Amino acid sequence: MKKVWVTIPLSLLLTISLMAQKSEVFNKSAIAVNGYDVVAYFTEHKPVKGIKEFSFYWKEANWQFSNRQNLDSFKASPEKYAPQYGGYCAYGISEGHKAPTDPEAWAIVDGRLYLNYNKDVQVIWKKEQAGRIQKANQNWLELKNKE
Repeated sequence: MKKVWVTIPLSLLLTISLMAQKSEVFNKSAIAVNGYDVVAYFTEHKPVKGIKEFSFYWKEANWQFSNRQNLDSFKASPEKYAPQYGGYCAYGISEGHKAPTDPEAWAIVDGRLYLNYNKDVQVIWKKEQAGRIQKANQNWLELKNKE
């Protein structure tokens, strides 16, 4: 039965990756990370929805924050807070393709934010996390501006 649960998310991941964006940053309607505040992952240790009032345009996407302080922190150092691989699924990038992410499937590893397609895929990613990150880092150079 476990094989079915692994196969279904992976099949969905591959199908959705075919619809992936060419943008370096995963965004829906030009809003990065589904409108979640990326600084909050570091300061509140949980996903927090941002608001339009606290927005910043960076890398062809609008990044939203839950408060002025988080907006200012991001403006001062966006590379520190932005998710790795432009917010695309870390597992997908390690497999050689872009895939969307669920803001609830996240991890901070060595001070870097990583997002995954969903929590099931995140479980797979975490089992080989160091190797997956290494492979994704290699793949990202080629994938970041491709569809």
